[in-house]
Amino acid sequence: MRRGTFVRWGVPIAAAAVIGAAIGAGPVIAAVSGDPVLPERSAQQLLADAVAATGKEGGIAPMSGTVQQTASLGLPALPQTGEASPLSLLSGSHEVKVWYGGDDKVRVALPTQLNETNLIVNGDTGWYWESATNTATKLTIKEEAGQDKRALPTPRPTDVTPQQVAEHLLANVDQHTAVRVINTAQVAGRPVYQLVLAPKDAGSLVQEIRIALDGETYVPLQVQVYAKGSAEPAFQVGFTQVTFTPPAAENFTFTPPAGAKVEEKTLGAGMDQDVAADRAEHAKDVAERAKVVGQGWTTVAVVPFSLSDLKTATPSDGREGPSHGQGPGGGAGADPSALIDSVLKSATPVSGTWGSGKLIKTKLVTALLTDDGRLLVGAVTPEEITKAAGTK
Repeated sequence: MRRGTFVRWGVPIAAAAVIGAAIGAGPVIAAVSGDPVLPERSAQQLLADAVAATGKEGGIAPMSGTVQQTASLGLPALPQTGEASPLSLLSGSHEVKVWYGGDDKVRVALPTQLNETNLIVNGDTGWYWESATNTATKLTIKEEAGQDKRALPTPRPTDVTPQQVAEHLLANVDQHTAVRVINTAQVAGRPVYQLVLAPKDAGSLVQEIRIALDGETYVPLQVQVYAKGSAEPAFQVGFTQVTFTPPAAENFTFTPPAGAKVEEKTLGAGMDQDVAADRAEHAKDVAERAKVVGQGWTTVAVVPFSLSDLKTATPSDGREGPSHGQGPGGGAGADPSALIDSVLKSATPVSGTWGSGKLIKTKLVTALLTDDGRLLVGAVTPEEITKAAGTK
């Protein structure tokens, strides 16, 4: 599936994962509330159950379902770039359907109002279908020698479902986090345990995160992130319908409709080595210059930042393929400068002993663009972000 398509789903999911990465790991004991519907289990037990369910050998059990993602981050009015734009997923509700028969049998469908995009992976062959352009791309998937069979060069269903988010969150629970358990909730018609993670530090913008674990399989079915002072989640991704039975074989077969344009591409086996090397070098350079201030829920990431470079960046590098911001059938993402201009209009000028810059605050994330070329981002209050700006 094209990188741009998954970036659209990845933006809000990554936001929750970043928040989860700020959580600290250690023993905690649960307080069970409500009338018991499921057998009582401590937070320690459920944490172990959830980690086992998301990381066990062979992946999660076969399943299918519909996932809904909802974001209400308190962003300023965003440019109207169409329902297929990455910006559209920063607000409102969006839906994705998944069928999972194993790591080598995956189907993901992203329906829109008038069209649908499908990725179907069946063994070493895949299909990418875009109804809007009437284009079908046949994908041949080749593995490198010694490559982990599970590490397919295509997304797993957990890349667009609550399991992916929960895996990041559950890996970082420690002394900075208060944990309790609710065992009276339901998600997609199934009884669930809810692990409620709350920061102990008042400097965090997060009130709590709720991870709903299926009462039978312990697979995460929903993740909700609540901002302080909000009764409704600022971000939510969860199943509205789920079935833990192997999907029918026909879900993983595809025949291009009559009149469709058919293309062919190969993934893996040393493809796009130059691009991968360039990106690895860039990531290494940024990592060497980046740093982290604080700990737990009040962690702030500090990275070199150039507004001029960011605003002149393009959504893709002009090449085709799932690795390059375009889908196998072509097409491009939205211009990031439109979002940047919109967000900067809402920025507040700030200054202190650390210097000056522009502050941007949403319900869950605060960002500071300093005039000396730094970007500070964290799920923290403005006071915490400006304090971090003084740490050089």
